[in-house]
Amino acid sequence: MTATLEGPGTTAVPLRRNRRFQTLWAGSAAAMLGTCVADTAYPLLLLAMTGSPTVAGAFGAVQFGASVLFGLHGGAVADRHDRRRILILADTVRLLTALSVALALAAHRLTVPHALLAAAAIGATMAYGGPSRMLALRAVVPPEQLRQALSQDELRVNGAALAGPPLAGFLLGLGRAVPFLALVLTSALALGASTAVRFDSRPGPRAPADGPEKGAAFAGLRYLFAHRVLRDTVLVAAALNLTGSAMLLTVMVLLREHGTSAAGTGLALTGEAVGGLLGALLVTRLHRGLSPGALLLAVAWTGALAFALPALAGGPAVVFAALAVTALGVPALRVMLDVLVFQRVPEEMRGRAMAGTMTLLMAGLPLGTMTAGLLLDRLPAPTVLVLLATALAAALLPLTFGRTLRGTSWTE
Repeated sequence: MTATLEGPGTTAVPLRRNRRFQTLWAGSAAAMLGTCVADTAYPLLLLAMTGSPTVAGAFGAVQFGASVLFGLHGGAVADRHDRRRILILADTVRLLTALSVALALAAHRLTVPHALLAAAAIGATMAYGGPSRMLALRAVVPPEQLRQALSQDELRVNGAALAGPPLAGFLLGLGRAVPFLALVLTSALALGASTAVRFDSRPGPRAPADGPEKGAAFAGLRYLFAHRVLRDTVLVAAALNLTGSAMLLTVMVLLREHGTSAAGTGLALTGEAVGGLLGALLVTRLHRGLSPGALLLAVAWTGALAFALPALAGGPAVVFAALAVTALGVPALRVMLDVLVFQRVPEEMRGRAMAGTMTLLMAGLPLGTMTAGLLLDRLPAPTVLVLLATALAAALLPLTFGRTLRGTSWTE
């Protein structure tokens, strides 16, 4: 799975001249931007069609449910079948889904069940295409360029998160079908990249028992939790996702109580994407200066402290700053987890390990939002923020004073 050199006996080309990586990266960027546009355009469309916030929210719930439902199986499929074909199939389904919605809108025939089926299809393509896309990007770069490649990939993720929602709103203002025509275009670009680039897409060798083994889809999770450093890293990242999603809802309520306009709230919430973009530029420096354990604890403790900032002064500027500071170290943490998986998980199990990690991280999003909603029904928003910061800090204390993380290194 190397296939990153120009020819036998040659050295690896610079990443910026690696056409296969840059093509796959551009396709992945298009797919991510399309996902972020869809996450905003579909609920807004359903709200306009029905006037029901419940129906509008159902799109995200169905999409998320499909991603979680098929997530672990998607990793198992990536470890057993040709990953390039999986990626092409997922991008094709995404393209056909977007095209069906655009045509239905053009004919004034779109229904709520059709939109919810689209949500399920998008969630499923994320579950099956996600691990294969991640492995594809990593298959076309040599090991020494992995961190640089993953840092560029973080720019894709955070850039799409920053541009997607406002772009969706702008396109929807031009016409109901316009955002979905844009989704057809982004899906076509992703499919074109997946089709154009060839890479070593064969799964790794399987152990004899790995074929019909019951519960094989959970093998990646079992491996992660059997390795102390990987387990602690995944659990801390999941805790950050859970408390971070709870923080987002809480600061929305806090800003509303302070009389902040909807536009002002939206601008304040972009702090997360801005921090992520800046953090993507710091990945290499943070990895050089800190061991994996030190980096994990530094990012997590920074998040715990930043959660409490809006409780002291809840204006939009403070919320923006708190979200930006929280997100600043997240790209380095995600790249660190990716590097550790590639260093310590056997190749034949990486798809399942990545899928298991993605499923755990995604599960924290609705759980955090639900927890925040229950707390906000009973407590003021500043108190909820302090509780979130305290809970995260309490979870970090055993890891901070333990020896497992402090003794980690990049080369072990």
